[in-house]
Amino acid sequence: MEISNIVGLLTEKLSLWAETLVSHIPNFVLAVLVIIFFAFLAKYAKKITINIIHKFHVGESLVQLSGKIVSIIVICIGLFFALGILDLQKTVTSLLAGAGIIGLALGFAFQDLTANFLSGIFISVQKPISIGDVVETNGYFGQVKQINLRSTIINNFGGQEIEIPSKDIFQNPIKNYSTTGEWRMQLNCGVAYDTDLQMAEDTAHEAISSLPFLQEGKEVQVLYEEFGSSSINFKIWFWIDREKMGPPGAMSEAVKALKKAFDEKDINIPFPIRTLELKNQREILAPFTNNHN
Repeated sequence: MEISNIVGLLTEKLSLWAETLVSHIPNFVLAVLVIIFFAFLAKYAKKITINIIHKFHVGESLVQLSGKIVSIIVICIGLFFALGILDLQKTVTSLLAGAGIIGLALGFAFQDLTANFLSGIFISVQKPISIGDVVETNGYFGQVKQINLRSTIINNFGGQEIEIPSKDIFQNPIKNYSTTGEWRMQLNCGVAYDTDLQMAEDTAHEAISSLPFLQEGKEVQVLYEEFGSSSINFKIWFWIDREKMGPPGAMSEAVKALKKAFDEKDINIPFPIRTLELKNQREILAPFTNNHN
């Protein structure tokens, strides 16, 4: 009798489950169709989002990220609708609560990653730098090769690529040499104290002004700065056209042109002078004499 009762209970339970499953087949099919519909909808929403974001001329990384976020949001909405059709509202609530807790935990666990990620978004929107710009930031100098959400890659003109976290670029000063397309060079030099300063100034101005890679409309400036230990020092400021010659080459040509012009005019660029004061010979030899005694 006990076995018969157990079998009867199991049969009754299985029959109830079967009836419940059969009764929910239409809802299950409808839920699957809803998910498929929202999957296609997410695909088109991603394309539309990418096309719209492209119009704001932001970074490609931010464009793709925006498309993925919109796609995930649409799919999640479809999933919640499907769970609602299956009368699983409690599951929806649990998923939302769990997602919130997981997101909070991940935010604390990956603070640096989150900071770099958000900084990358602001850099893409504000665009303080662009690909191809020559910049100096965080102690590094080079040309921007890639701008990603997590980091920016700079070529330092020495064959190495430097990856700088987006947080450091966003929070620290950036010196952008490409914003205006102009570049001012500074050449430091000095002449001897017995030099005719006006002649030296005119010679330096003429030598630098004759360089073929200068920026049109920008005047060369020669300004005396100080009385040095062995020379009267001055600075030469001149603007270059980077499309004709880069800064290292321009500085090299400027140094050669200035040296040649000074040599032709017999203008001396002095070496540092050191004055040595010698003691009396007896004072110098005294320690040795005392030791022999």
